[in-house]
Amino acid sequence: MTTVAKVTGGGEGTDSPYALSHLDALESEAVHIFREVAGEFENPVILFSGGKDSIVMLHLALKAFAPAAVPFSLLHVDTGHNFPEVLEYRDRVVAAHGLRLHVASVQEYIDRGVLRERPDGTRNPLQTLPLTEKIQSERFDAVFGGGRRDEEKARAKERVFSLRDEFSQWDPRRQRPELWNLYNGRHAPGEHVRVFPLSNWTELDVWQYIAREGIDLPEIYFAHEREVFSRSGMWLTAGEWGGPKDTEPVQTRLVRYRTVGDMSCTGAVDSDATTLEAVITEIAASRLTERGATRADDKLSEAAMEDRKREGYF
Repeated sequence: MTTVAKVTGGGEGTDSPYALSHLDALESEAVHIFREVAGEFENPVILFSGGKDSIVMLHLALKAFAPAAVPFSLLHVDTGHNFPEVLEYRDRVVAAHGLRLHVASVQEYIDRGVLRERPDGTRNPLQTLPLTEKIQSERFDAVFGGGRRDEEKARAKERVFSLRDEFSQWDPRRQRPELWNLYNGRHAPGEHVRVFPLSNWTELDVWQYIAREGIDLPEIYFAHEREVFSRSGMWLTAGEWGGPKDTEPVQTRLVRYRTVGDMSCTGAVDSDATTLEAVITEIAASRLTERGATRADDKLSEAAMEDRKREGYF
């Protein structure tokens, strides 16, 4: 009698010989999206800030086209208030993979008098104009973003292929159905499509994938001692952007960041998680998304994110 060895497809927790694991399925979907965009569009670009979601997105793009080079350039909207550790990581990754990086600078727009500093010091809402004008000037017709549906209710409405008009504005009523993972990239001259390969991922999926793939991250994502002060229930980093006030004492605390953005609106969380395993355990027990817990810009109003998306934000 001939014995046939059981072949497994890497699926954890399933007896099916051809089943993909949860992470393998998410990876396969994202790789398919990258290849679909490469085949449909002429001049795509990847938004890359050096944050964990954009890092995973770039890792997936590298996988999608290996051993060839990634056929897209990168774009970062620099507020001028970014964390130095993240900018250092961004430049190191760009150099390591020989990628082309476009930078849209909020500071340049302020220096030219096109944009004006906000009273609260945060520059995140000021990113929209530099982003949309860079898209128009470089004629990008597809823009990859790391947004996920679990992050925030406005992002939960977003399609994987999200059409933007000639002013880069988002209209939920113009979003197209994506039945059976069929994506419609048609757009009129001047319009473009925002593409979200991580739409169906959760924060926990992202961290588990980072651990599985051994992806390097900026040290800011792990517990470290940092001088912070409390504002609106969050630990913010002191900096040239305007914090802290005289009534906000600075403390040295053991913290880490769950998400990375402008220093003026991104809060740290108390944490002793110094390893990937510890971070994953911490995230699994959390009942707040990273944006809900640590992003002041999403708390400006109940519809803050949706308002910015309609104006052309990520």
